[in-house]
Formats: sequence, structure tokens, C-alpha cells
Amino acid sequence: MNIPTHLAVLDDETDITLLLATYLGSHGFRVSQVHSGTALMDLMARDAPALVLLDLGLPGEDGFAIARKLREHWHCGLVIVTGRGDAVDKVVGLEVGADDYVTKPFDLRELLARIKAVLRRLTPATTTPEGTPARQPPAEPSTVRRFAQWQLDTAARRLIDPNGDEVALTTGEFELLNTLVTHPGRVLSRDFLLGETRGRDGGPFDRTIDVQIGRLRRKVEADPDNPQIIKSVRGAGYILVPKVEAG
Repeated sequence: MNIPTHLAVLDDETDITLLLATYLGSHGFRVSQVHSGTALMDLMARDAPALVLLDLGLPGEDGFAIARKLREHWHCGLVIVTGRGDAVDKVVGLEVGADDYVTKPFDLRELLARIKAVLRRLTPATTTPEGTPARQPPAEPSTVRRFAQWQLDTAARRLIDPNGDEVALTTGEFELLNTLVTHPGRVLSRDFLLGETRGRDGGPFDRTIDVQIGRLRRKVEADPDNPQIIKSVRGAGYILVPKVEAG
């Protein structure tokens, strides 16, 4: 029996939550509608969804604060769906750990595709939401990659620091680090990294990769202001400097 993937929609406009619940429900998802941060936290405590669609423009509430709380306490997908299309808001949204940022008005089919993409990155599924068996990737001889005394387990999606402690990564941070580790010693452009981690090309002002690189550096670099592991190559992109070993 296929269990529907649980999504939550937080928006103060009931017509928006009803629209999304109806549309996503028709595509095999189980959708919970909530209209406040408090209601979302109650839902997370009793029946945590795999992914949250979060509106930032909530009366009397800070949408970014809700996003931070989600990232601090739950491992779930997070897609911000908001009417706030300012570039600064997008950067802040990515800074607090959103996996994607969609502005209103949106195309329902595009939103569905983005949701599915985040869920695929979050946990490779054995079936699609509609219950169709998904093609499984070939098994790798080893899923552990070692670099500069760090370990990235690509199967378990875990990053272990030199002291043996796990360092939490958002979905986007994991995908970005995994891409860098897969291509050590090569300068990777922002467009390449964006395509590999989000399946789409970014415009000339898309700062998604720069934001996530900054977050990764704060986690893996001894001195994020003088990075030795992930270096910038001016006008070209980013490079993972240390040697990477499997196993």
C-alpha cells in the first residue's frame, strides 16, 4: 500500500490553502492546511510533514522566524511561497535554509515540479507520490567521501566533522557539497552548480549558490573569511581544494 507524502501549506488566505490542497491532493499528496505559525508548530509536533509550503506575509508574524524554527527542529523540505519577490527577501529566505523560493502569482504545474524536485533531493524515493515505481540508481561501491578530515556519507546524507560529530545540512547545502565533492579540484561555475543542485539555470543576478556557499563555509571552514576548503575563483566559480578519497 502506497502512503501519500504529507505536505503542509501555511498561508493566512484560506482560498490559497484550499487551492493548493485540492491541486496537490489530486496529484497523490496528503495536504494539511494551516493559517498561523502556532498551528504549524502544533502540526509539526503531532504529524510532521515531509515538506512545508510557507508564506512570508503572515499578519503579525515573522515568516523568516518560522522558517528558522523549522530548520532548527525538523528535517523537512521547505519551499517559501510568497508575494514578496524582492531580491533581498529571496536571499534572506535562502539564508534561513529554504530549499526553494516561489513568488506569487505562480503556475501550479511549476510549483508541483519544484515540490517534487525538493522531495527527490531530500530523500530518494522508491515510488512517486502517484505510486509508480521509480527507477533506482545503481549501487555505489562506497558512499563515503573523505576530504580534509571531513566525511560526507552520500547515502545517509550525513556530514561528519574531524572530531566525529555530525554537522546538520539543509537539503540545498548537502546537494551543493555533494556536487563539489564529486568534482574536486575543478572550478565549477555558478550556472553549473545551480543546474546540478536545483535542476534549473539561474539568471545573471541569481545569488542562490553564493548564499549556500557562504553557509557551507561557516560549517566546514576553520576561518570562513579565509576559506581553505571551498575557494572562490574570481569570475569563474568555486572549487573544492582538498583531495577527496572514497571509503
